[in-house]
Amino acid sequence: MARLHQSTRHRRQRPSYTSLLTIFVTAAWAQDSKRGFAFIGDSHVPDNRLLTSDNSPISWYYNWSPYPNSDLIPADSLEFVPMIHGIDATEDSQTERVIGGLPQSSKHLLSFNEPDGTEGSGGSSISPEDAAKAYIDFVVPFRNGDSGGRNWLISHPSTTGSPNGLDWLRRFNESCYEIDSENGCPTDFVAVHWYGAFDGLAGWLGTLDEFYNTNSTRDQPLKLWITEMALPQQDEENTVSMMNQTLPYLDQLDYVERYSWFGAFRTDDANEWTGDGVALFDDDGGLTELGALYLGDGFEEGQKGEGAEDAASGLRVSAGLMAALSLCATMFAML
Repeated sequence: MARLHQSTRHRRQRPSYTSLLTIFVTAAWAQDSKRGFAFIGDSHVPDNRLLTSDNSPISWYYNWSPYPNSDLIPADSLEFVPMIHGIDATEDSQTERVIGGLPQSSKHLLSFNEPDGTEGSGGSSISPEDAAKAYIDFVVPFRNGDSGGRNWLISHPSTTGSPNGLDWLRRFNESCYEIDSENGCPTDFVAVHWYGAFDGLAGWLGTLDEFYNTNSTRDQPLKLWITEMALPQQDEENTVSMMNQTLPYLDQLDYVERYSWFGAFRTDDANEWTGDGVALFDDDGGLTELGALYLGDGFEEGQKGEGAEDAASGLRVSAGLMAALSLCATMFAML
């Protein structure tokens, strides 16, 4: 935000109506935005600053754990959404304490990442029966109130976007009612993963909406959160095309409450399975075409976060200093 200048009599100029309106609209857009990002632990501070800048539509983030990245992402800039990744987290005595100690801005809790997937691929590899028991014993109590009295909004486990994922959810729900015939496994929203084309995403969301909300006795339909989505192994043109279809579709879909693109990293940090076409930043920290599209109006391809030029300048100074010292050493040796 630009600093307000003072006159020679030290009287502060009043901000114009237009500038105030811009501030309010920007703040409201960020607050109401569904858009978030999955944080992989990227230590490039300028990139994180750009994602969390005042005019960014990003309103929340998560990192597959209950521990926020407060050293890299200021706690007051975005809502951090903790996750209980797997069974191990429910057996860790620190998990409940850490979640209970999070800022009051954290209100939502994710559970069990891809339980139908393998641990090698980032999943938690939990049987529906074991997951149901752990969910009722450990996750549901957060909904009823943690040690500080906060009532968390909790999600059902996020399966892979596949027939196996849907089958796992069916068995999970059956197991829940076998344990608690009256309540099953209560939830406030459902986390969703999808890797593939837009048509497949739309179909998968429709399948889950039907699974959870058709013939439901709930007062309100359950909302879906897409916590991971991307188009793997495609070039930039195809990926940008998919995102161009996806963002407006998700923004207008009533039963989608939030979504997060898997790609808030630089191209050289992308994993082999997704490919670097999903990355929001290039190798130098500039926004890719995809990144500029995800952040929306006011952002452009190649744009870097605050401090990026200073960091590059520092590297150039350091390199120049080393060269000068090397030259001095050579001249000294010749004396």
